[in-house]
Amino acid sequence: MYRGLMWYGYGHSAAMFLGLPVVMVLVLAMTPKAKTVAGGIAKGITFALLIVAPLVGEGYVCILMAAPLFYFVGVLVGTTVDRARRRRLAGRGTTLSCVAVLLLPMCLEGVAPQLTFDREQMVYATQVVNAPAAEVERALAGSPRIGTGLPAFLRIGFPRPLEASGEGLAQGSVRRIRFSGAEGDPPGDLVMRVTGYIPGFRVLFKTVSDGSKLTQWVRWESSDVTWMAIDATHTQVTWAIYFERELDPAWYFSPWERAAVREAAGYLIEANATPVPGIR
Repeated sequence: MYRGLMWYGYGHSAAMFLGLPVVMVLVLAMTPKAKTVAGGIAKGITFALLIVAPLVGEGYVCILMAAPLFYFVGVLVGTTVDRARRRRLAGRGTTLSCVAVLLLPMCLEGVAPQLTFDREQMVYATQVVNAPAAEVERALAGSPRIGTGLPAFLRIGFPRPLEASGEGLAQGSVRRIRFSGAEGDPPGDLVMRVTGYIPGFRVLFKTVSDGSKLTQWVRWESSDVTWMAIDATHTQVTWAIYFERELDPAWYFSPWERAAVREAAGYLIEANATPVPGIR
């Protein structure tokens, strides 16, 4: 409703400042009363996330990724209080104090280097390209084709490539990829340079600078690309990406980030290592 009102130019009208609250109040009034503390917490978290989501624009992907954590903590605390009440083990204050003591160490991950798990990560994707090895190498020497469709997972709100430039596999060759901005910030560039090249087998790209919004989630360190002919018309390409995880806790965000970067590695094989007929 907020987005619709803004889209049609009613952002300064009573429909925004009275109509929206009226709808929220009616929804709350019609929602069944929570019978447990856990239910009340889950209900409150849901409304809080729904209220915040339209205000952060492209940043909603952060809310989407973090929402399960909110519910996990909320339901854990609520269920603990509910069980204590049923068994009359302790008062609410005592129970909440015990839960806080148990959760506090988990909340400190990432606030200091000593409390942070290893951030260095590596993932890779391997695909068989329907082209001779020489054509794959020529494709790698060109600029990434950003017109190649992104995987569904990378379209949920992550910064998208807008343009790419640079070519060549010789030592020092540069690639520059401009990514869309997010949350009101302008687009930014990821710049990589060729630092290693073995003709017919391998090329290594290392990050020179990264001004993109990708740094909210990951810091791209390098890409190691290898290819090997299977037969005269098929080539196996492996694209390995080394990056630094930026989000904590590691046990939750590491799988998310690894999945996203693995999708990016597969996309890069299609966009940068797969020859297009008629283009050399």
